[in-house]
Formats: sequence, structure tokens, C-alpha cells
Amino acid sequence: MLTTDLLIYRQNGEQIIPKRLKIESKSLELATELINCFQAMQGKTQGDLERQLSELEGESTDYRVKRGLAYILKSSFCNFEIVSPIDPLLLRERVFARAALSVPSRNQTQATLTYVADVLTKELEHEVLPEQVKSGLYADLSENRILTAFEEPNPEALIHRYNLSQVQGIFYKASQLVINAHRNNPGEYKLLFRYLKLFQLMAYIEGDSDHGFTITIDGPVSLFNPSTRYGLAIAKLIPAILHVTKWSLAATLQVRDTYNDTWKIGRFALNSADCGLVTHYPPGKPYDSMLEASFADKWDSLKTEWKLEREVDLVPIPGSVMIPDFRLVHPDGRDYLLEIVGYWRPEYLQKKFSQVRRSACNNLILAISERLNLEKAGVKLNDVPARIVWFKDKLQPKAVLAVLEDA
Repeated sequence: MLTTDLLIYRQNGEQIIPKRLKIESKSLELATELINCFQAMQGKTQGDLERQLSELEGESTDYRVKRGLAYILKSSFCNFEIVSPIDPLLLRERVFARAALSVPSRNQTQATLTYVADVLTKELEHEVLPEQVKSGLYADLSENRILTAFEEPNPEALIHRYNLSQVQGIFYKASQLVINAHRNNPGEYKLLFRYLKLFQLMAYIEGDSDHGFTITIDGPVSLFNPSTRYGLAIAKLIPAILHVTKWSLAATLQVRDTYNDTWKIGRFALNSADCGLVTHYPPGKPYDSMLEASFADKWDSLKTEWKLEREVDLVPIPGSVMIPDFRLVHPDGRDYLLEIVGYWRPEYLQKKFSQVRRSACNNLILAISERLNLEKAGVKLNDVPARIVWFKDKLQPKAVLAVLEDA
């Protein structure tokens, strides 16, 4: 995704219209030129690449477009590595310690580099040249990192990624996002809901599989402490929505008026019929969050008959739906649903536990973070029809297993 300074949009009243490049010869030629530049710079430093990009940029008026395309290539298609015989910090310590033993001079500098190279050759059991020691001294600076791999996209794919990134940037300052997922294949709903959980978004879901769902997401500027990370999480959801066949969305935004330095209301709308965006997310189940992945990996090492299943059906409740994280199944037929409640605002927690009560689900286990202040949120657990497991930073499988064995 693009940084804020690379976002380009115009306003028509309250409507925000992000910049988009057309798939035409001019933009394709520009994309091709940049791709060829990156291809030619493999094996060179990031500083060399930046200087080459600056030359290509020249004094053209569309420099922000060029910078945006280049940023996407660097962040999504490039691999920069520190190339040094040993960790640059340790290398500097060795070189400076050796250099301190003599009077500085050009000849002595070369002698120091040669000495350190010889020592490292013996230690590492392969040849280290003085030039490698010299280049490795500050290899950890971003400008000295080496472009070791470039996954070359085709020009059209780069333009699609740029257009998507411009739209994603709109949501960095969203106060609310409402998504209407119209009647679709149930598998598409599940995929969308799993992305909601993966990105840890505060979503209120209403509806059912027969008629569709309305998903209301609090934006980063609606939080008591606005979070850039949370704004990025909302932006990451947009490519996931594109996997749904029929949908529409409307966002309320906070837009800065540069003339009088005040914040104004902005609006943005999009729908599946004419959005023209292309997702780069692969179809199918998204990766687990780190918390889920850690729990699943540790569960596999337990000696228990309880089997952990990651594919869980949606749990319908009146006017909404619940999305458990895991299903635990015993050979004797017993099964339990596990949902991890990590955070958020008091209003979200109240809504979440209201859903749990309405679900009338008698086989639900809630894993709740001890970091949550449920009392402050007005949540009482004495009438919650679920078994409770508390955790701090990581959810321990043994704690869940203990609840299962007592069930």
C-alpha cells in the first residue's frame, strides 16, 4: 500500500475520488520503464536504485505517480538484503578496534581491511576479501542493502495494484465503513468474515446467509486513540472484499482542509458492479493471525484425543452471525467451538457478549484476554452461556484442554 504522501485524490463536494490510471499506452509505457529499471538494478544497492529512479523521474509533473508505482515495486516485488561477511555491527567493532592500534593513513586502512579479512577467512572457513569487509561495514544502512531478488510483475498488474492502493489509502482516515454483502455463495461470506477476524477489525455484523449481511466497521479516527495500524488493517480488507461476487460499501472519512487547517467530513462509495479494481489476494482461506497460528501449532503437540479443526461453520444468531476461530471434536461425538476475544472498545465488547448470550450456544468456549477491562466495559460474565479461559499474551492449549476435560 502507498504512504500518505503518495495518495492522490480530488473532491467533488463531500465525495472523495482517488486517482486511477487507465490501462492505456501512456501508463503501460511508464510501468514498463520502471519495471525495466528495477530489473536492471538487481545486485545493486538500494541507494543506487533510488538515484536511478530520481533520474527517471526528472522534472516531470507526474512525479508522484512515478514515485507511487516505484514504491509499490519496492514494497511488494523486491527483496533487499544485508550482504556482509558477518553482522555489520560486529564487523565495525573489529575493524575499528584494529584501526585504533595504528596511526590513520590510506595504506594503514587497506592493511586493516586485509587483516580483518584474513581473520574472518580462517574463522568462517571460506575466503573473505578486503573489499567485502569494506562494503559490509555499513551494509545495514537501508541505502546499502542489496536488491537480491525482483519478482517482475507485468505492467498491467502493476497499474491494477497502484489503483487498488490509491483506493485503500482512502480508508486510512475512515471514521466508519459500512459493507453490504448481498446474497452470495456462503463460502464467500465465510472468507470475508475470516479476513475481518484476521485483521482484528471491530465489525458489527447483521443479517443472514439467505438475504445477505450488513457489516459496520469502526474506523481508526472513531477510536479514542486513533491508530495508523488500525487504519492500515481496514485498508487491507479491501482486496478481500473483491472476492465477494455482489457487494457495496460506503465510508465516512475525516479529510483535512488544507486551506483553513480543519477537518471536514468526506464520503466514499464503491460497489462490485463498476469498481474496476483487481485483487492480488489469492482465493481461499486467509492465513491465521499469529495468535491463532501459535495456538494451533502448540495444540498439535498435545497428547489428546481432541482434534482441532480450523474450518468452522458460521453460527447464526437472530439478526447476525458469530464466527468461531476453531472447532474441537472428540471421537465420542462431543464438540466445542472456541472463539478468541482479544480486545477492543467497550461498545464492541458489549456487542460481542450480547451476541454470545443470544446465540444460546451451549458448546462455546471463550478465550478472553486479561488485558480487557470487562468491568469498565459494563460486561458481566455471570450470565454468559459459555466456558471461560483467560490468557495474557498467548493462549495456552493446556488451559483450553483443562476446560474440555472438566466439561
